[in-house]
Amino acid sequence: MIIVDTLLKNRAAENNPVRIGVFGAGFMGRGLVNQVVRYTPGMHVGVLCNRTVSAARKALLDAGVPPSDIVEAETVAAADIAVEQGKFVITADPLVACAMSQVDVLIEATGHVEYGARVTTAAIENSKHMVLMNAELDSTVGPLLKQMADQAGVILTGCDGDQPGVQINLLRFVESIGLIPRVCGNIKGLQDRYRNPTTQEGFAKQWGQTPHMVTSFADGTKISFEQAIVANATGFKVAQRGMIGIEHKGHVDELTGAYDLDQIRALGGIVEYVVGSQPSPGVYVFAEAQDDMQRHYLNYGKLGQNDLYSFYVPYHLTIFEVPLSAARVALAQDTVIAPIAGPVVDVITCAKTDLKAGAKLDGLGGYMTYGMCENYDVVRSQNLLPIGLAENATLKRDISKDAVLTYDDVDLPTDSLTVKLRQQQDEMFPVTSP
Repeated sequence: MIIVDTLLKNRAAENNPVRIGVFGAGFMGRGLVNQVVRYTPGMHVGVLCNRTVSAARKALLDAGVPPSDIVEAETVAAADIAVEQGKFVITADPLVACAMSQVDVLIEATGHVEYGARVTTAAIENSKHMVLMNAELDSTVGPLLKQMADQAGVILTGCDGDQPGVQINLLRFVESIGLIPRVCGNIKGLQDRYRNPTTQEGFAKQWGQTPHMVTSFADGTKISFEQAIVANATGFKVAQRGMIGIEHKGHVDELTGAYDLDQIRALGGIVEYVVGSQPSPGVYVFAEAQDDMQRHYLNYGKLGQNDLYSFYVPYHLTIFEVPLSAARVALAQDTVIAPIAGPVVDVITCAKTDLKAGAKLDGLGGYMTYGMCENYDVVRSQNLLPIGLAENATLKRDISKDAVLTYDDVDLPTDSLTVKLRQQQDEMFPVTSP
């Protein structure tokens, strides 16, 4: 992000910072606020919105903001005046953050699908750019939200620092040097579909995260969301339900011959993941050369001898990179990652254990379900239930462990905005039979 750092330095020199609003003062929100306040000249946290205002105040205090510079605001006018004076606003009301004139870009950092849907639609209605640290929402209704943002003349984008954005940055580089990306991949250290908040409680406590968040990482739901939004941003598909998910203890470079190239070409490219490979926790893009001259120089550069060449980033830095996303939007009108059209890959709901009729499904990273990727046309033709809609749905029949749930298996909550948005999205992007 060499250009972005220069643009931010210019804004700092002009004393005209990019003003951001952040939703969420949890694990990601706290780290993001600290990074912007302490280490991002040219950017200012104008407002931090959290359902518990005391947590928002603590996040700013922990980042070194003097108590006298923190203003709790219940109205848009009061919030705007405070930011004009260089203060940091905290509020429990997301509509205040969305309607403020003194905020350039909003960042959704809760990871909660329903809350994220409500604040993102409100942001778009108020002509605000939105950066999503919320692959769960993006995977479920991102294509519709992108259409809404386009119509409103604002940018909706995923973020740098999380694996999807890092993959797209790498893919853009690969395309810029004239190669054809064929595999976008994510490197995981562990996957166990049956992990739950009890098994993950100790690890979560060690890092100040919630057990549900950590469970979503471990049971494969999170990586499914991440790869689904990469698919929607590229047109790539999955080679099979759940992705292939090779287990490999060596370097990711060693996997360039592991995929069926004819199958990949026929699908237009695939999204994937590997377990146990190095460099972890990075990402990779495998790309194909277009002529013998390119192959000669790629071989000379020690990129390999197979039909596919390996490019990788050995890390993703979460909160350290997200401020760059806000700067890209505000200063360069550049999107990090967003759907290019309708849905390509979805995340479906699978039973983590035997489930009984009448039970209400718990949330992502819980005890009852896990998510897997499936191509959108299959999801629609088989009436499969996206896991982003599953929370608080009531089971109409018994479901066996590892069975895939359909819409016919559940009664969905009637007050869910996400369910309504998904219905609109499915109407907007129908699947036609071949």
